[in-house]
Amino acid sequence: MKLSKLAIAMAAILGAGMSSGACAIDLYVDTKTEQIYAKPGPGRVHMGSFVRQDAPAKVLDKTADRATDKTADIAADKADAEGLTAVRRDIELKAKMMGARLTSDLASLEERVKENEKVHVEFHDGGPHFASKDGNFTFAMNGRVQAGSQYNFVNDVLPATGSNLPNELNSGMTIRRARLGFEGSFYKIWDYKFEFDFTRGNGSLASGVTDAFVRMNVTKPFSVKIGSFKEPFSLEEAASNRYLTFIERHMSVNSFVDNPNTYKTGIGANYAVPRFQFGVAFQTEPVGAWSAASTSVNAAGNNSRNNGSGDTGWEGIGRISGRPWMEDETKFLHVGVSAGHTAVNTQYQANGTINVGPNQTGGGGGMAFFAFPGTNVDRTNVLNTGNLSVGNKGAPGSRRIDSYDRFGAEGWLVHGPFSVQGEYLRTNINGQGYDGEHFTGYYGFVSYFLTGESKAYHVRNGAANRIKPKQNFQWNGSGWGAWEIAAGYDYLNLNSGVIRGGQMDMFRFGLNWYPHPNIKIQNNVTHVLNVNTSGSPIPRTAGFNNADLSSFLTQVQVDF
Repeated sequence: MKLSKLAIAMAAILGAGMSSGACAIDLYVDTKTEQIYAKPGPGRVHMGSFVRQDAPAKVLDKTADRATDKTADIAADKADAEGLTAVRRDIELKAKMMGARLTSDLASLEERVKENEKVHVEFHDGGPHFASKDGNFTFAMNGRVQAGSQYNFVNDVLPATGSNLPNELNSGMTIRRARLGFEGSFYKIWDYKFEFDFTRGNGSLASGVTDAFVRMNVTKPFSVKIGSFKEPFSLEEAASNRYLTFIERHMSVNSFVDNPNTYKTGIGANYAVPRFQFGVAFQTEPVGAWSAASTSVNAAGNNSRNNGSGDTGWEGIGRISGRPWMEDETKFLHVGVSAGHTAVNTQYQANGTINVGPNQTGGGGGMAFFAFPGTNVDRTNVLNTGNLSVGNKGAPGSRRIDSYDRFGAEGWLVHGPFSVQGEYLRTNINGQGYDGEHFTGYYGFVSYFLTGESKAYHVRNGAANRIKPKQNFQWNGSGWGAWEIAAGYDYLNLNSGVIRGGQMDMFRFGLNWYPHPNIKIQNNVTHVLNVNTSGSPIPRTAGFNNADLSSFLTQVQVDF
């Protein structure tokens, strides 16, 4: 602590006012103003007792000349100065000692506070994250709400026949997804995740579990997990729906991966580094109620696998992807391939009949593939193969799907604000009454950020990640968030051999606004170019033959 000249002068005055004999005086310093006081008071700290040593008395000869008097005065002043210097040094030394003691006390107090802190709380990606002091335990909550609307400004379809409902698509609004979950880790090498969607499904499934797994991180890049989790298949499916460029995934991804319920139960392994990812899984049917991947003949589906429900169908599936060219996180080329084999268990009743007819879209045994035209409120299956297990067991003309094989190839180029992405997918059908039947689909699109951002990359998933605007939106106009435009083509063919599921292609246009990293507002226009559903045994599907469909879609998303 440095003392002001005024403080030193005060000390000198106090010293000068003392008697010539050795006398002690208590001094106090104001901790804010650094002023010296002889009396205690608010904010004053006792510095100690100080003694002024007067110079020895001088006996002056009255007859001495002025030179002698002057010499004596100089000597006395020198003695006074030396005494004042000693007092000042003593004061400064004690002040430094007090400062050091205060610093030590503060450090000790901070250490005690840290020792008493059991949990650290931070906010990552807009959500609360809790962690123990030693890092052995973490816990975080996550959630998302996606509210969508659909207006069909072109809706030209064939009229319904008989007792069938109208074929037109419906306009309206919906809560597309409403998910809440938690995730965390324990003992640093284990982590977990659980998520529930309160509006999940495709009409029949009201809600259900998505992720519910425990994972062991053997090393930083390599991990093994068990529970319910996504199949490792397809670039667009690997990306969270929070980070999609368009509101809905493309038709081939929906038909071959998402609609049969991509969240299945099993065990999987994953290896991921910044330029390479590999995932493989051995999984069975999903947790929850009905889906196209369920083999259960029980009305409760997978909610309760009992009462002759039947064996579940298993699959082996995997994906390899990487970035062979990469300058940085804003300039790279991603490529990858996926493949999987899924066994299907068709359940027959005791008399050899099958529980579902050709108009069913799945469940109760067998398998079906279907697709809707990129809409988010009315997701009517314009294309629909119906159940691929048809007819009584062993009857002439009956067919039974025993398994299907899926293959995919993917590419994604990011160069600053510009990106282009595409995939080709194929599904081969195997079983009684089938001979080489297969379905194909592909898509491609380009996107560009008007505000200069780039697509973000999720290393573990090998797919798109959260967009963070360069400047968040501000009402005063200093920031406008991130703005993205996109356009693409989408094609799917479910006609092959004896299967008449239909064929469709379409254009998509998108305008996305990211005012903040956790808020996303999307606007899409979809226009169907051609629909061919002639020969479909399903009246609703046949009613869309040569349909002219165009829709305007919106979605507001908030997630954390």
